[in-house]
Amino acid sequence: MERAFRERLFFALLCLSVPRRDCRYIEDNEVIQEELFSVLNSDLKRELPDASMYRRPLRCLDMVALEGQFTFTAARPQRGCASFFIAEPNKVFSLFYDHVNINCRGGDFIKVFDGWVMKGQRFPSLQDHPLPLHQRYVDYCKSDELSRRTGVRSSQNVFMLFFHIRHAGDGFTITVRQHLNPFPCNIISQTPEGRFTMVVPQQHRNCSFSIIYPVQLQISAFSLGRRSDPALPKMSVTGCSEAGDFVELLGGSGLDTSQMSPIAELCSSFNGPTQMKIGCDNTVLRLVSSGRFVNTLTFSYNLLDQHDLNSVDGFCFTE
Repeated sequence: MERAFRERLFFALLCLSVPRRDCRYIEDNEVIQEELFSVLNSDLKRELPDASMYRRPLRCLDMVALEGQFTFTAARPQRGCASFFIAEPNKVFSLFYDHVNINCRGGDFIKVFDGWVMKGQRFPSLQDHPLPLHQRYVDYCKSDELSRRTGVRSSQNVFMLFFHIRHAGDGFTITVRQHLNPFPCNIISQTPEGRFTMVVPQQHRNCSFSIIYPVQLQISAFSLGRRSDPALPKMSVTGCSEAGDFVELLGGSGLDTSQMSPIAELCSSFNGPTQMKIGCDNTVLRLVSSGRFVNTLTFSYNLLDQHDLNSVDGFCFTE
């Protein structure tokens, strides 16, 4: 994807996460022009010394793809601030408060959300996340000292930090660590290309892999942990939900999988590539598991070239 297209896409998504009146400030912030997208580039990771902790200031609107120590100090009253944290697919985060100087009684707050929120849409969706919605928000001002010391841990490779600080000079310092996740579930991809295998080990849960780019997708293997049923179609527009274990292919412009359009469903194990082009801002593979089997899904994806993007003409398509 050309840089201009990526910037428009990410700016649109980020603007949807805050009140409309704050979008002009976001657009003028230098993070949008130079640094917000570069943190998604894996080359940045190789520039960091392994022996020392990465440290940098946190901006009112920010995206962070690294572990380290981050400090925010308000230069003026700040409202509607949001930091989007994203790791590699097989990682989760933990967050610890090193120092906090805010006025909770005066209306300041720092809230951690387990996932991402944009324009009221959440990833993972309510149907896919293991916790109820109220437990996914952790408010620093309402936490006790023990929970502040033990920190907050994410359930997947993304989480968000919301904060509102009314007085200049106030702020906070946090340390964010990344940890290996043996069975990654509910993932937002850092990059527009890659290869991944989702495994759900006999658990009654749904796992999504979200690619926020128009992509060419190739599914190379899909196993439900049971023999293929010839009565079930290999691929269909609808009709797999009765199987109990299946894959949904979804497309749309938001984050919430429950509000995305179905493209196809897979409900019969197979080996051999199935390839399609999907011109959506967000493409999701969603593995639905009943808990009776070990289900796996292997796929690869790469960015659609400019010719394909031009032919999409603003709507999702498959071929």
